[in-house]
Amino acid sequence: MSAGNMLYGGDEIGALVFDPGHHSLRVGYAQEDTPKAEIPSVVGVAPSAPDTNMDIETKTDSNITQNNADARKYYVDTTYVNVPRTQMEIQTYMKDGMIDNWDLFEKVIDYTYAKVIQSEPEYHPVLFSEASWNVRNNREKLTELMFEKYNVPAFYLVKNAVLAAFSSGRATALVVDSGATHTSAVPVHEGYVLSQAVVKSPLGGDYLSMQCRQHLEKQGIDLSPAYKIASKDVVKERDAARFTLRKLPENLTQSWQNYMLKSLLQDFQMNILQVLENPYDERVAAQIPSVHYEFPNGYHQEFGSERFKLAESLFDHAMLGAGQLASTSVGMCDADVRLSLFGSVVVTGGNTLLQGFPERLNRDLQLRAPSNTRLKMISANGSVERRFGAWIGGSILASIGTFQQMWISSQEYEESGKGQVERKCP
Repeated sequence: MSAGNMLYGGDEIGALVFDPGHHSLRVGYAQEDTPKAEIPSVVGVAPSAPDTNMDIETKTDSNITQNNADARKYYVDTTYVNVPRTQMEIQTYMKDGMIDNWDLFEKVIDYTYAKVIQSEPEYHPVLFSEASWNVRNNREKLTELMFEKYNVPAFYLVKNAVLAAFSSGRATALVVDSGATHTSAVPVHEGYVLSQAVVKSPLGGDYLSMQCRQHLEKQGIDLSPAYKIASKDVVKERDAARFTLRKLPENLTQSWQNYMLKSLLQDFQMNILQVLENPYDERVAAQIPSVHYEFPNGYHQEFGSERFKLAESLFDHAMLGAGQLASTSVGMCDADVRLSLFGSVVVTGGNTLLQGFPERLNRDLQLRAPSNTRLKMISANGSVERRFGAWIGGSILASIGTFQQMWISSQEYEESGKGQVERKCP
């Protein structure tokens, strides 16, 4: 296919942007301002019962991918994963910010093209985001997969920190990204990641969920997720919950139950937890009005100072606090870049939607930055812009006219193979 009849024509590029993360995979068309779909980064894997072929539903349901050689069924996306099923294990395809289980990942991409995009992959150039510490082997494998299996006309791979900076209109920025499994500080200079100064810590949304779980269980609060509950009665605050359990299939796996519990905890932490602007102080926290929360089983109570104490763990850690990460990262860069990095600190990632996160990060950095620096925090106000920062950056980048010459075309791939990705994508 020569470059002449390639599918780029001015505004009609129709490029797709994929932004994989530990919590979900964001996917949609370039030039749009939000992803078309957000698909959880997990796949339900269940043994296929031999007698299900008689079942009309499974025949018509093309979402459940089945190979004859492979006697298992794969369930993708929220509506399928959240259904209680016998022996369905929940597995993720991500590890340390990188794609790890390629078979599961392919199942999700298959689903995306079939159900979300509903179009053939060979019509759309594809832009993928990747972790700033992604390794060569992985990058080449993804390139190979997209060209060989999906026959995409063009492909490109960009570091997600660079995209997050672009979404805020910056080519140089310190990107503080706090997601499900980790928080990282990545300096970006003129659109390139300064990889020697990338700093990351394992404190993210999942760590907070774990803290919440320990705290609530210590209080003796019953954490039954909604799927267990058939009906509940209205009770007074802090009274024991009165509810009836739903009849569930047998042999629900531990991994699935943990996954559903995690959704409950995520809801709790996003509604209740808050970060104080200054380090946690019992007296200050006690004066702030408490917040009311009702659990799925009907039990409800007010939460006071503990909501600040739980959130504090993201910041008060001597080595891994978010402010510490950011200042360490800037400190590892050249002296002449530091001013411009402090001048645009971009806050992105779903975990930064915690109330008060940017304000606290601002304060912590103010204390650590040299006195002559002008510190500027850039955190989008809308929750969508902050959760999907990297995706939006990709959407902007893939629709810019001058970017169109940057794609690795299928022709180039055929000529010089998957090694192209190292040469063309910084």
